Amino acid sequence: MLPLSVRTDLEIARRGYLRYAAYPAATAAGAFTNIIFGLMRASVLLALFAERERIGAYDAAATITYVWVTQGLLNVVALWGWQELALRVRSGDISTDLIRPIHPIRAGLATDYGRALYQLIFRGIPPVAVGALAFGAVLPADPFVWLAFFASLALAVAVSFGFRLLYNLAAFWTTDTRGAMILALVVMSVFSGFTIPIQFFPPWLAAIANATPFPAMVQTPVDIFVGATRGPSVLVALAGQLAWAAGLLVVSYWLFAVGTRRLVVQGG
Repeated sequence: MLPLSVRTDLEIARRGYLRYAAYPAATAAGAFTNIIFGLMRASVLLALFAERERIGAYDAAATITYVWVTQGLLNVVALWGWQELALRVRSGDISTDLIRPIHPIRAGLATDYGRALYQLIFRGIPPVAVGALAFGAVLPADPFVWLAFFASLALAVAVSFGFRLLYNLAAFWTTDTRGAMILALVVMSVFSGFTIPIQFFPPWLAAIANATPFPAMVQTPVDIFVGATRGPSVLVALAGQLAWAAGLLVVSYWLFAVGTRRLVVQGG
């Protein structure tokens, strides 16, 4: 039998899954929208190969695959943000979370994994399937690549959650976190490799992007999927994601502790 703490985390994740499963119509509409935007992005990026065969590790086929996989991952890693914790801090509901036996960040991470699983099944798979069936997106033939991809995706969710926590935790010090969130989303959408592959960046900009946690959210799992990262480099990439996830979560736990002490000092 699994330890009680693991069973608790799995139950929280299950409830996170069911929470998003309550809106199937919105999910279907979102998946359709992802497919439409995939068509638009594919046409733009393929134009780059009119006079060249490759850009970095990407050729036209890999770029098509990249487009559809990133469209599938968009909601899995919650690239457009999340501000639930900030809203709970602002409303005072965070005080209820503090008296529960599970730390709010741990509960939030488990919930986020449930959300991510639902988004993967119902908003991630459809765009990739459309890309493979109708537009020539190439699916990996090696089972090891699939295993590495899903491991990378699990770590990408943790990295994304850790980063989203940072701008949510700003709510302990400011009444409105929307500005911080919008700035974070702009930077994240570019430096994560979602807008275009980081291999397409000028070398100096790629170096800046790779020094941030953002590629670990999108570019790393996609590179594994399309074969741009292979062999021992896969283990290095996974280790990098693990380091970013651990670092961001440690900082988030520390900021949360500082923020809650501030609430207590102020009588909150």
